[in-house]
Amino acid sequence: MKVMMINGSPNEKGCTYTALLQCKKGLEEMGVDANIVHIGREPVYSCSACFGCEETGRCVHDDICNNMLALAEQSVGIIVGSPVYFAGPTGAICSLLERMFFANSDVLKAAMF
Repeated sequence: MKVMMINGSPNEKGCTYTALLQCKKGLEEMGVDANIVHIGREPVYSCSACFGCEETGRCVHDDICNNMLALAEQSVGIIVGSPVYFAGPTGAICSLLERMFFANSDVLKAAMF
């Protein structure tokens, strides 16, 4: 069993990573393989509602979103971590999740818990 953990912080080894690391340790103690994936500092563009993903199940913009979709397909669950700067998760994590759900919602509906 595999769980994908997304670090939505621009700081790879910051507080969000530390919190995810504690979750990872707990999951591994229960025999669950957990991997932390950092979204990085590159811009994550919003969904443009072009509907190009309807045919392929992938976003037409070839960036981190498609990489995350590939990892999500191999996972039974997804845990998302994000710092809260202005009363909500970072814009990058919101954009990423929006595009992932839009591009391949069937896979993500099964993995989200």
